[in-house]
Amino acid sequence: MEKAISYIKKQWLVIAGGAAGALGGYLYWYFIGCNSGTCPITSSPLNSTLYGILLGGLLGSMFKKDSKKSKEENR
Repeated sequence: MEKAISYIKKQWLVIAGGAAGALGGYLYWYFIGCNSGTCPITSSPLNSTLYGILLGGLLGSMFKKDSKKSKEENR
C-alpha cells in the first residue's frame, strides 16, 4: 500500500493531467463531436475520452521534474 501511495505522489501531475484530459475529451465529444460517425476520434465517447487521457497525461508529464536531475541535486 505504501508503494502505491509513493507512486501516486511521484506521478500526480500525469494522473491529474489524464483526469483533466478524460473530462475534456468527453466534453468535447458531448458538445462538439462528430454527428456523421466518420470521425475516428470524436465519433465515440470512448475514443474521445481515451484520446483526452493520452494527451492530458502527456501534457502533465511535461511539467514533471526529471528524477535524474533531482538525484544529482541531492548529492
